[in-house]
This record gives sequence, C-alpha cells and structure tokens, in this order.
Amino acid sequence: MLNKIKGLKNSKYTRKIFRIVFIVMGLLPKKKKLVMFESFHAKQYSDNPRAIYEYMKEHYPEFQLVWSVDRRAVKLFEEFQVPYIRRFTLRWFMEFPRAKYWVNNVRLPGWMPKPAGTVYVQTWHGTPLKKLGIDIEEVHMPGTETSNYKANFLNESAKWDYLVSPNAYSTEIFTRAFGYKGQVIESGYPRNDLLAAPSETLASTIKKQLDIPDGKKVMLYAPTWRDNEFYQKGKYKFEFQFDLENWKKNYGDEWVLLSRMHYLVAENFDFSAHEGVVFNVSDYPDIRDLYLISDMLITDYSSVFFDYAILNRPIVFFMYDLENYRDQLRGFYFDIEADSPGPIVQTEQELFQAIDELADSHVQLDSKAAAFKQKFSDLEDGRASERVVQTFLGKKI
Repeated sequence: MLNKIKGLKNSKYTRKIFRIVFIVMGLLPKKKKLVMFESFHAKQYSDNPRAIYEYMKEHYPEFQLVWSVDRRAVKLFEEFQVPYIRRFTLRWFMEFPRAKYWVNNVRLPGWMPKPAGTVYVQTWHGTPLKKLGIDIEEVHMPGTETSNYKANFLNESAKWDYLVSPNAYSTEIFTRAFGYKGQVIESGYPRNDLLAAPSETLASTIKKQLDIPDGKKVMLYAPTWRDNEFYQKGKYKFEFQFDLENWKKNYGDEWVLLSRMHYLVAENFDFSAHEGVVFNVSDYPDIRDLYLISDMLITDYSSVFFDYAILNRPIVFFMYDLENYRDQLRGFYFDIEADSPGPIVQTEQELFQAIDELADSHVQLDSKAAAFKQKFSDLEDGRASERVVQTFLGKKI
C-alpha cells in the first residue's frame, strides 16, 4: 500500500498537478521578506544554507526565515527548533512559490519553475575535484541517460540568479560545467566561516555530545560515493576497504574513528563490535562540526578535503580505486597525484603507514599543503556568509 502511495506521488500526473499549482501560486504577490531554505533535497539542516540562515537570523531579524523540509527530516528540525514547512504540503505550496528568496545547495525537482520576481541563490556544496554537470563525458548512474542528465543541469542552472563560489578555480569550472550565465558570488563558502577561527569551547561541547572519551584523538573517515556501485536507482552501496579490527588493534588505544558516509550511500553500517572506538556519524546534522573536532582526515575524492585543509591538519587520501575512478567514472579537474595536500595510498598497509607518519606532523610547515591552501582557501576569512547575504539582498559590501 505504501509503495502504491509513493508511486502515485512520484507519477508524471502528480508532478504535472504540482507544477500547475506552483505556477498559479507564483503569480500572487511576493512575500518580500520571506526566505526559503533547503539543504540536500530538504533532508538536512547543514552546509552553506545553514550558515546563511544563521547569519541572517542574527543580522537580519526583520526577515522571515523558513526551511523546506522532507517529512523524514521533521524530527531533526524540531530538535534544532528551526522554523520549517513540510515539503509538498498545502502550506508549502502557499508559501514556497511566493517567497522572494530561495537558498539551496543542490538541484530542485525538475517540475518546479521559478516564478517571476524570485531570487534563487544556489550555493552548491563543494569545491570540485571530480568532473561535474555537462563536463562529465559519460554518466554511470543507474536509470540516467547522459543526454538527459546534462539537459536537466542546464534547465536548473537557468533558474539561478546567484551562484556561490569558494574560489577563482571553482568559478571557472562551475560556470562551464553548469552552463551558468548569471552572477557568481566569489566569496568563500559560508559553511567554512566556522573553520576560519575554530573554537576550542565548541569542539569540546561537540565531543561531549558524541560521547567521545576524554583524551582520545579523533580520526574522521569521509569517503564519497561511486556512480557505478548501486543497488538500484538512487540507492548506492559502499564497502570498507580497510579492516576495522586491524584499525582498532593499531589505533584504538589512542584514537577514535568517526565514519561519515556520503548522503547518497544507502547502507546502515553496524559498528557495534567496535563500540566506543568506531562511531557512525553519517546521520550527524552537519559535517563542519566533525571537521572541527578531528585531528586527522581520511578521504578519497570527496570535496571535504578542500574545507578541512583550512584547519592545517593532516589529510590522507585513501584512493584504492584511483585508476578506475580517474579514467573511467569521473575524471579530475587537476592532477591530484601531483598537488594533493597529503599522501595518496591504495592499500590498508599504506594507509596505516601514512597515519603513523602524519599523526604528529605540522601541516602548516609543509610547502605543498601551504600552496594548496593558498590556491583554494584564500577567501576563507570568516566573512563569506556576510558577503553572500549582502550581495543577494543588494546591500553594499
């Protein structure tokens, strides 16, 4: 029965009805002080939209700030006591099309038109290493044709009034890969304002909330997803390529491991055998907090390393499938093997060796890491949210 209801909601007929209602409501007068926020398909309170929301809440109290929320994320927003409207409800259709401002970090559903007079601020959600949008030569996602994928990107980017970019490198790629012809706000990422001046008090509070034992160092494992590893359309799989028991034997006395899977990975991992040492933080609301408390990052092709580099802490790149990912799946925008701000490893043995070598290193003294940070983080000064908000509100900076 639930599958039938879900199928009806996702049908072409229903989307057509939604579109008509949205268009009609969008013809009504704008609510000029209403800003609607979404993050990762309305499922998270996180990322650049969260940083912009929190900045506006403090500095622009005259604005009505509301989140569009997937029904499965309602509990999260109630815990944070954030104003929200459930997505695709009657109230949502009465408010979203009439909001003067939209702030989002991924694409909206294709059936949603942008009403005249709406200002759509697209923040995106990472500095690109792997190819994006129309730059991808062949899409390997299930149920997705390359031509349709690229056409959908172009249709979406045509709706944006502003696109937020963290640096000059990203601006060049975004405008091409998204086929974007509008205004770019090259500001740094709002979500990184917190990392520009990290708070020890906040870090201590977060550790206590996660029940991380006192005195333990923190290692964050945050890999990305693979386009061609999936169960079905929209549900991707991921398997650890290093043995957690071996990690525990080597590092469990001194470290804890935070496992943060990409939001597109479908599995729920069972770490009960490693309780107190390995923590599943995939559902933690915002990864920026996890950066703040981590002493080392292990990742692969995820854009998380661009943000984490701001902190001048060690990064290990566990790229066990480098050749396939680089040459077959996505391709890269720059030579990561030459320019990575940390060692690239492909086996468990190499991973553990790199951890040992970097555990007590001083990243800020490494010329390669310093050059990387200068290129990609030069705008991260703690004022990105201010620059973005003042730009789309038409204020002078």
